[in-house]
Amino acid sequence: MDTTARFRAAVEARDTDAFADLFAEDIRFYSPVKFRPFEGKPMVLGLFGVLMRTFEDFRYVGTFDGTAERSADGAEAPSAILVFRAVVAGKQIHGLDLLQFGEDGRISEFTVMVRPLSAVQALSEAVLAGLVADGLVPAPQ
Repeated sequence: MDTTARFRAAVEARDTDAFADLFAEDIRFYSPVKFRPFEGKPMVLGLFGVLMRTFEDFRYVGTFDGTAERSADGAEAPSAILVFRAVVAGKQIHGLDLLQFGEDGRISEFTVMVRPLSAVQALSEAVLAGLVADGLVPAPQ
């Protein structure tokens, strides 16, 4: 089973322990609500714990494979797009997960795009609350 299929299976099973083997140590996670990426496996694993609690009725509805330029170095990398639907705080979300893979086959960059704006705002609030609750980021002042 390739990394994309293993990642999808882990999400669908809500198996957060499986992510550790799928992410590169220096993974960068590009959020739709934060300018700078979340960096490093410990932070991204913590973020995924919050995401797994935040999304309701999460389901992947499509997959595309190909290549795309990485943000970190501009190099062309094997990539996959997973199309999803979910609910956050009563708001329907439609989104894309862009997974980009390093030479070892692990996910080195992860970019999320979601719509509509009202869902992005609900997601931002819910994820921030989860990150603060888990001690991953300080509470906003």
